[in-house]
Amino acid sequence: MAPTMQSSVRLGLLVAAALVLGAVVVSSAKKESGDALGDKVSQLMDLSAKRPIVKLNGNKFKDFVKNAPRNYSIVVMFTALSAQRQCAICKQASAEYELVANSYRYSQFYSNKMFFAMVDFDEGPDVFQIMKLNSAPVFMHFPAKGKPKKADTMDIQRVGFGAEAVAKWIGERTEVHIRVFRPPNYTGTIALLMLFALVGGLLYLRRNNLEFLYNKTAWGIGALIFVFAMTSGQMWNHIRGPPFIHKTQNGNVAYIHGSSQGQFVVETYFVMVIYALIVFGTILLTEAASPEGPSSRNKVGKRRMFAIVGLFLLAFFFSLILSIFRSKAGGYPYSFLLK
Repeated sequence: MAPTMQSSVRLGLLVAAALVLGAVVVSSAKKESGDALGDKVSQLMDLSAKRPIVKLNGNKFKDFVKNAPRNYSIVVMFTALSAQRQCAICKQASAEYELVANSYRYSQFYSNKMFFAMVDFDEGPDVFQIMKLNSAPVFMHFPAKGKPKKADTMDIQRVGFGAEAVAKWIGERTEVHIRVFRPPNYTGTIALLMLFALVGGLLYLRRNNLEFLYNKTAWGIGALIFVFAMTSGQMWNHIRGPPFIHKTQNGNVAYIHGSSQGQFVVETYFVMVIYALIVFGTILLTEAASPEGPSSRNKVGKRRMFAIVGLFLLAFFFSLILSIFRSKAGGYPYSFLLK
C-alpha cells in the first residue's frame, strides 16, 4: 500500500506542477499579448497625433492591420499618388479622404478604437499583391474582429469618393458617424458677386435701351443651356463627386460607366453635347417646315438643306444616346440604327 500511495502522491504533485506551469505560461502569454496590443495602439495614437492619416508600408501594414492582436478597426485607402502612375482621381480622392480623417480627429467620437491609414503603391507594392488589388483608389475597412466582408470595401463606382459619401460608408460599417467639416470656400460667392456686378454694370450702361431684355432668342439659349446641364447629370456630379474617367484593369480608359447606377464626369459632357445636337437638328427640321412667305428657288434649296441636315442630326444622335443608355441598362431591348 505504501508504494502505491507514494506513487499517487508523486502523480498528484506532477499534475499540480503541470497545472501551475500552464497557468504561468498562459498568464505570461496574455501579458505579452496585452503589452503588444498596448504598444500598437500607443504607436497609432502617436502617429495619428502628428497626422490624421497614418502612412503604411508593407511591414507596418502587416503589424497594424493584418497581424493580431487588434482591438481597433482601421480604415485604409489604397492609392497611387505618384505622377508616373497617372491616376487622375487619386489626388482628388486623397483630399476628400483627408477631409474625413481631419473631421474625425476633431469630433466627439475620436478615440483609440478607429484609425485612418493610407498605403501608396510605390511604398507598399507587396500590400497590393497581398490584397489582390490592381486598381486605385480603393477604400477598405478592417474590423476589430473577424475578416473584412464585401461591404467593407467601398463601392466608389456607385457612390463616388466625396467626403460625405466616405463618412456615410464609415458610419454604416463602424457606427461612428462623422460630420464632415469643409474649410470655407468663397470662390462661388465671389463668382456670384462678380456676375451680379457685371450684369448690374451692363444694365446701368444700357439703362436707356433695355429692349435686349425682351430678346426671346437669348432667353431661349440660356434656358437650353440650363436644361442641358441639368439633364446631363451635372448636379449628380456635384453631389456624388464621380471620377472624371476610369482606367480599366487592362490599362484602357473608360469614358462611359458600365452601370446605370453611376457615371463619369466626361460622360456627362458627351451627353450634354449629344442632347444639344438633337435639339439643333429638331430646330433645323422646324425651320425647314415653317412657311417663309412666297417661295423661291433659293429658299426651297435652303429649306431642303435644313431638312436633310436636321433629319441626320436627329436620327444619328438620338440613336447614339439610345445606344449609350442601352449599354448602361442591361436588358433594355430597344435600339435605333446603332446597337
